[in-house]
Amino acid sequence: QVQLAESGGGLVQAGGSLRLSCAASGRTFNNYAWFRQNPGKEREFVAHISGSGDSTLFADSVKGRFTISRDNGKNTVYLQMNSLKPEDTAVYYCAAGAFSTRWLDYDYWGQGTQVTVSS
Repeated sequence: QVQLAESGGGLVQAGGSLRLSCAASGRTFNNYAWFRQNPGKEREFVAHISGSGDSTLFADSVKGRFTISRDNGKNTVYLQMNSLKPEDTAVYYCAAGAFSTRWLDYDYWGQGTQVTVSS
């Protein structure tokens, strides 16, 4: 059974940092991505990373503040979020199975982890 399990969300003040983790089990994926979503809004691309980790892409809204990395030995992907802003508040989802900024292209999803940034 393929599973993606996110962790690391929580409540943080503006300007603070959080690190999200996404542990994959059941198979190995080449590419991973992070998306986020607020109620009533479409799921929004945040970042993705290639199999080797050499290629990354970030949404303009998080560029320079977020980094994405992976530990292939642990089958885990990380999203380091620095200088957090209230507008970063959302449920963050890990996705795998594509190399795209479109959420519809992904077949595998985690359950999501809430990130709340207070002002």
